[in-house]
Amino acid sequence: MTFVLDGKTFETNEEGYLTDPSDWSIKIAEFMAYEDNCCLTENHWVVIHLIRDYYREHQVAQGIRLLVNQIGKNLGKDKANSRYLYRLFPEGPAKQACKYAGLPKPTGCI
Repeated sequence: MTFVLDGKTFETNEEGYLTDPSDWSIKIAEFMAYEDNCCLTENHWVVIHLIRDYYREHQVAQGIRLLVNQIGKNLGKDKANSRYLYRLFPEGPAKQACKYAGLPKPTGCI
């Protein structure tokens, strides 16, 4: 599957994940979210950047527990829980956040 943004064609797999993570940009994330009827807020961006930073360092998406701990450090302990992440990413925090972050679908996601 493909989509065109700013005159450039980008390829995705059948689930909408970028096939080349190096193609990622903020505009692409915003486009994907728009297509999903989602408006990315500052808190979404914190999660997206945490996921991208972890992936850049470890070449794998982090687990939810680690992500929740990082959220607590960055956004406060009141947001350090999976319910908060599901409010931001109702299709599943790992799955949907990785998609918007331009990363492959995490293993173990259905």
